[in-house]
Amino acid sequence: MIPGSTNLLWILERGRLTVSICCLICLCCSAPLSRSAFADDALPVSLYEEMQQTAESDLLCTESTCAENTGPCVCCDGPDFWTQTTLTQNLFPRRACLAEQGITFDADLIQYYMGVASGGREQEFRYSGHGDYVMNIDSGKLGGPQGLFVKLRAEHRFGETINNATGAIIPATLAPDLPVSYSNELYLTNVLFTQMFSESFGVFAGKLDTLDGDMNAFAHGRGKTQFSNTAFIATPIGLRTIVYSTLGTGFLILREGEPIFTFTVLNATDTTRTSGFDELFAHGAAIIPELRLPTNLFGKPGHFLFGASYSTRSFASLEQDPLFVLPTVPIDRESESWSFYWNFDQYLVIDPDNPQRGWGLFGRAGIADKQTNPIEWFLSLGIGGSSPIASREADTFGIGWYYSATSDRLTPFIDKVLGGVGDGYGVELFYNVEVTKWFHLTTDMQVIRPARQTVDTALLVGLRAVIDL
Repeated sequence: MIPGSTNLLWILERGRLTVSICCLICLCCSAPLSRSAFADDALPVSLYEEMQQTAESDLLCTESTCAENTGPCVCCDGPDFWTQTTLTQNLFPRRACLAEQGITFDADLIQYYMGVASGGREQEFRYSGHGDYVMNIDSGKLGGPQGLFVKLRAEHRFGETINNATGAIIPATLAPDLPVSYSNELYLTNVLFTQMFSESFGVFAGKLDTLDGDMNAFAHGRGKTQFSNTAFIATPIGLRTIVYSTLGTGFLILREGEPIFTFTVLNATDTTRTSGFDELFAHGAAIIPELRLPTNLFGKPGHFLFGASYSTRSFASLEQDPLFVLPTVPIDRESESWSFYWNFDQYLVIDPDNPQRGWGLFGRAGIADKQTNPIEWFLSLGIGGSSPIASREADTFGIGWYYSATSDRLTPFIDKVLGGVGDGYGVELFYNVEVTKWFHLTTDMQVIRPARQTVDTALLVGLRAVIDL
């Protein structure tokens, strides 16, 4: 656990960071604004979910006031402390005006208190967390080119994660290891420009993170709103060839505002800590196509996703990576790597009074190049979605199982560092409670059979708190 003195210093350090961010927002909010025409409603894949959420949550004026107002945005009094959608909603009332003019802010703080109750490598509880700060800009609303969107994301982590205490290769909590697992610095992981040429086609380029890929209705959420274990956030089968944050470009096709196909070309190496221009394609490139098709089985909505990755990078070791809990392990040099993955989500129950509420099944499967990837194949299944408790409409839940097959080609190399290694599997259960609109508390339990044969099955329990700033 974190000693008291270290924890105090951390709090002071993060306090200064929070004050700086708040001052920046205040300055932006006080700037004069001018009205302009709206851009197309179609959104790029990297902005689609987040801009939909912030467009709803950032507006402060009441519906009646906004309906009567035909001139520039009127910043009226917002809801009270318990019903506001973000913690600072009433502190920065001009955020609604900024949103109307095409600038939206989305910030949150995730805190974990997780521990290994039995088994694993160490039985202890640890505190960790992650800060995420996103700004989206709609150029058309600002009077610039129509259909041009800009996304900026800054992230940092803090504390000590529980991941290496479980003994598992796949991290039990992904978010507090991002963007760089061994650093507490604030990093810019997205500077992404997207140009929509129509409501169904656009291109994008810049620095981007890849965690928005492998979308799933019940098992995604960047580790904030649904599962915490990496196995249920995105397929770990492609995380060897697809780095977290780097320079890239590509195009996307949308249908009814929802991305159905993306094609991305990325720099092959992670450049979270740098701009990436000095090493752009110096070590190869990665190509990632993804097709996500909507379905309507049994009269209920769902999706099938098909994806692949191919990297021309030369692999000579398993490097330290926030997406795997492995030290640097030398392997035979290989000049390329690949993966194929698939997932599905299918609603089984939908609330007849609220079509946004429901629950259903999800699953993932994938295979990868066993010469370079520590995971040769992967499978997961589960159930999740809105709470079945009628009085808890905003709560969510999930139960998931995964199986991860370790590459037999890399086992001899990993054995030298970690001892005997086999396959790993696990189960996660969570229930996410909406305490207020801006504060969500999740109880989480995981039972993990680590791939390391010298480590006993770990029982992991704890809490996750998410504050929407």
